[in-house]
Amino acid sequence: MGSHVKIFTYGCQMNDLDTQKMFSELARGGMVRTEDTREADVIIINTCSVRQKAYEKTLSNLGRLSSLKKRNPGLIIVVAGCVAQQEGAALVERMPHVDLVIGTHQLHRIRELIEKASREPAPIVVTDFSDAIPFMDLIPDGDFVTPGHRASINIMQGCNNFCSYCIVPYVRGRELSRDASRIIEEVQIHASRGVKEVFLLGQNVNSFDGGMSFPGLLREIDAIEGIERIRFTTSHPKDVSEELIACFGSLKTLCSHLHLPFQAGSNRVLKAMNRHYTKERYLDLIERLRQARPDIAFSADVMVGFPGETHEDFLQTLDIMERVRFDVLYSFRYSTRPGTRAASRLDDVPFEEKSERLYELQRRQKEITLENNRMRVGTCLDVLVDSVGTRCPGQVRGRSTHNTVVNLPGDESLVGTIVQVLVTRANANSLTGELAS
Repeated sequence: MGSHVKIFTYGCQMNDLDTQKMFSELARGGMVRTEDTREADVIIINTCSVRQKAYEKTLSNLGRLSSLKKRNPGLIIVVAGCVAQQEGAALVERMPHVDLVIGTHQLHRIRELIEKASREPAPIVVTDFSDAIPFMDLIPDGDFVTPGHRASINIMQGCNNFCSYCIVPYVRGRELSRDASRIIEEVQIHASRGVKEVFLLGQNVNSFDGGMSFPGLLREIDAIEGIERIRFTTSHPKDVSEELIACFGSLKTLCSHLHLPFQAGSNRVLKAMNRHYTKERYLDLIERLRQARPDIAFSADVMVGFPGETHEDFLQTLDIMERVRFDVLYSFRYSTRPGTRAASRLDDVPFEEKSERLYELQRRQKEITLENNRMRVGTCLDVLVDSVGTRCPGQVRGRSTHNTVVNLPGDESLVGTIVQVLVTRANANSLTGELAS
């Protein structure tokens, strides 16, 4: 092609990986990556519609591209991912300057469809679901994996849970798992490139069914030479098995961190959300995970203002926060997602009330995060160094096994290595330390 391509990415870590794969696939066809929007011959908006804010950001950016298209009629504008899947042809009607709308199951055709769009004046919309997703098996070129010592890997896509507020099953489809042998082969390729940490991705990794169980897959990857750390997301509490809990006690490469969304603390709200667990079940899981790995850290997703949520329900959410003491909590106001079961319910919690609850929750979580960080002062942590610090010369930053950001003195020679760090200071969202002698 010989053209320049710019990709805007919104949303989750899975979208970041999809972007790496798209860059790789287009580079194989001769396209060149650019960060300059004005230089681009092809602009791809890789979208997310799980949260209203990400959805609105997509539409806003698309609107701004209209003037660029008028100045450069040959520019190909592509919308990919969840918003493309959700809106389909309606997106072209709303944004006539869009040339290609490509859904979540068709991304393996990105190069073919862009070439077709460059020849045909009419917009192209391809949003069919399929029984297989070849894009999951595409391994991004090492040049597009940043940083080079970490790699994200799709192990499954889609979700069968149909939580009443969630649009994922409608835009990502039902659960489809990759064959375990293909995943293991990909991990081995990344290890040969010098990757030390792999991040296994899926909408519900606990439901992985690619010829072995998810804990079985973890054990296979744990045995691969060169891989020193394994992380994964996302886990559904209802599917956390005893076998998975045991992995935290036995696998040396499995990081001491688990992202385990709880969404709400009230059993009444959890039932309305169709989450299939109770507050008591969630807290019991936390306790058993801590028994298996005493230093394990937790992060989670939570929302406030779900239809029918009372102040007492909200207090139950705060109670879970106090009991678990998450390192990180991704918190949101409930927003109606079209097509979901909850969309038929009256959104009866006023916006001001949602905002007050969110403020109170986030204020307390900031305090807990700092308290957790202070408890790590004086300890030694193994840190995988990611990059040279941009704000402080002579400093590098990385992540501990708990997924906490750690800053320390050092230079570029430390990037990609695991070093032991003595923690000397706790910050609001990170730690500061020095190389342990």
